[in-house]
Order: sequence, then structure tokens, then C-alpha cells
Amino acid sequence: MPGELAAALHAEALKLRRSRVPWATAGAVLLAAAVGAFFMFVLQDVGRARSLGLLGTKAQLTGGTADWPGYFALTAQTVSVGGLIIFGTAAIWLFGREFSDRTVTDLLALPTSRTAVVLAKFVLLLGWCAALTVLLVALVLVLGALLGLPGWSGGAALQGAAGVLGAGLLTAGLAVPYGLAASVGRGYLPAVGVLFLTVLVAQVLAAVGHGAWFPWAVPALLAGTAGPAAAQTGWGGPLGVLLVCLGSAAATAAWWERADHRA
Repeated sequence: MPGELAAALHAEALKLRRSRVPWATAGAVLLAAAVGAFFMFVLQDVGRARSLGLLGTKAQLTGGTADWPGYFALTAQTVSVGGLIIFGTAAIWLFGREFSDRTVTDLLALPTSRTAVVLAKFVLLLGWCAALTVLLVALVLVLGALLGLPGWSGGAALQGAAGVLGAGLLTAGLAVPYGLAASVGRGYLPAVGVLFLTVLVAQVLAAVGHGAWFPWAVPALLAGTAGPAAAQTGWGGPLGVLLVCLGSAAATAAWWERADHRA
């Protein structure tokens, strides 16, 4: 099995390297960091932003502070919401492309077990998501330094970066079910529908105070999107995310082992 997994990882990594999707997701991360920096720039001096035409005269900004803890907190919230779309897209592409490109039968003809192929895809997905999250943290450090944000300290930077990385890790785990959706749906579109449905439900449940019971809302709650009071989900929130991740991975492997891929 280790040899099969290594071979499958090599093959999946080649597909990823030859695709433009990694560049698209990296561009989305760059945009997210730039938007966060824009908000920090505006919050530094609202009057200056209005004079430069960056903010309408009647616009009101509430919440958030133009300092390092505020920038890291905003970034963690961005990862927990926008990251689900980026990471989910990566998961959908990894599995859905095999059906859309009609390469699934060729893939299964290889002398590699189906379980090894699925595990390779998920390992690559988690590594991909981790790399994007690290890239985002690096961009935050650079852009925050260029803005001259106050409140810098080694402890604050470590705490802020840990918050962003934690949000990224939880969100990456929640992207695993979209690989199952793309497999069962045999393509992109059904999985995209599931992606948008879970994002919508997560936002609604978080708004009415029941987000802690829905794993897809947990990262956003922990990041403080619904306020400090809602950030305490207890151990049940992260545990639910872990169960969703592991259960979806096991279900995907079982489906690939038993499903008829001739169609």
C-alpha cells in the first residue's frame, strides 16, 4: 500500500502541476489578502479613504481595527468563509476532472488500488490547502508591514498566524466531502451545487445562532464572524469537523471501490 500510495501521489501531483487550477486558487488567495489590506488601509484613516475616492461619503465602517491583531482576525474570518469555496473548488477539481475528462476508466486500469488513488487525492488536497493558507499568512505579513500597522509583536504574530492556520486546517477538512459529491455525481456540477448549498446553510444557521451544530459553520464561528460570544463552540464543533472529514474520506474510498465506473 505505501508503494501504491507513493505512485498515485506522483501521478496526481503531475496532473496538478500541469493544470492552471493551482494558479487560479493562488490568485484567489492573493485577492483575499489584498482585500483585507484594503480594509486595513481604510480603517487607518477613514477621512483619507474618502478624500481618495475609496469610500463613499455616506459609508460607515463598523468593527475591526487597523492593527496586526485586527488584520489577522479579519484574515481568519476570510479563510473560514471564502476559503471553503477555494478549497472546495480544489476538491471538486481533483475528483470531478476524472469524469469530465473521461479519464476515470484509464485511471482504474492502472495497477494501483482504488483506495490508494483516493487517498492520494485527499493527501494532495490537504497539502494544497495548507500551502495556500501558508501563502496567505506570508502575504498578510508583507502587506501588513507595508501598511505600517501598529501592534506588532512576536507573540501577537504567532497567535494571529496560528489562528489563520487553524481556520485553514478546519476549512480544508470540510472540503473533503466535496470530493465525495464529485465522485457520486460523476462530475463538477453536482458537487458545485453541494458546495453552494453548504455555504448558504452555514451562513443562515450561524446568523440564527445554531451554527455550532453544523460543521461547515464552525470555522467561521471560531474565527469570530458572529462575534466573541458565538466563538465558543466547545469541543463538539472541532470534533464534528473531524468526523465529517474522516467519514467523507472513508465513504469516498468505499464508493470508488464498489461503484461501477463503466458509464
